[in-house]
Amino acid sequence: MSAPFIHPSAVIEPGAEIGDGARIGPFCHVGAEVVLGRDCELVSHVVLAGRTHVGPRTRIFPFASIGHPPQDLKYRGEASTLTIGSDCLIREGVTMNPGTSGGGLETLVGDHCTFLANSHVGHDCRVGDHVIFSNNVMLAGHCSVGDYAILGGGAAVIQFARVGAHAFVGGLSGLENDCIPYGMVLGNRATLSGLNIIGLQRRGFAREDIHALRRAYRLLFAPEGTLMERVEDVAATFESHTAVREILDFIRVGGKRSICTPREVPTPISAA
Repeated sequence: MSAPFIHPSAVIEPGAEIGDGARIGPFCHVGAEVVLGRDCELVSHVVLAGRTHVGPRTRIFPFASIGHPPQDLKYRGEASTLTIGSDCLIREGVTMNPGTSGGGLETLVGDHCTFLANSHVGHDCRVGDHVIFSNNVMLAGHCSVGDYAILGGGAAVIQFARVGAHAFVGGLSGLENDCIPYGMVLGNRATLSGLNIIGLQRRGFAREDIHALRRAYRLLFAPEGTLMERVEDVAATFESHTAVREILDFIRVGGKRSICTPREVPTPISAA
């Protein structure tokens, strides 16, 4: 264990907890209720505020604003938290806000996530592990993003929307409906354009699993019947396939938004 390094120009308020081996560069400001994990690095000009907990080995670059009050006009100063996992990379100008009373009072970011310059995580969001936000991604309040999802540059996700695990949201897409796990959505407004095949291949999914997902996708978004009827048909056909079940569970659970569908379907189909 080694003592943290704190540049003389940095401001560390009394009460802040700084982990062993942490490095705090010039002109950073760390608030009184912040917990900074071991071996974290604040490169320079970083501000950590509020009840923010940053996990070990996370690196944060200049002009990131982490933990300031939620950008929600209903917020009245209630005690809320922002928790960021371990081994995250948070680049220049990133903003992340804590929760509100309308969303459980907490914002959660998982481990091994990457947030490129000027991306935003809104209040009450839930972001899984190994998620990547490219530059200027905007995640509104109350959203959830599953493990290994990737959001391309300039993508915007409306409040309360869900992005499933292993999904891909194309650059400049405006997502106003839920994106299924393993799905790929493109456009403004975004429509489902298939599965994130490249992502599946990069993560080592077996060829037979990818073929099964493709068959399930074609059945799920066929023109016959309702979405929930097709869900039950696919469940019977792919009863033992874990990845397909993940998509079906995502649709069955539902959320406040409809499911994002392919362009051939003229209007979004509700999961309810």
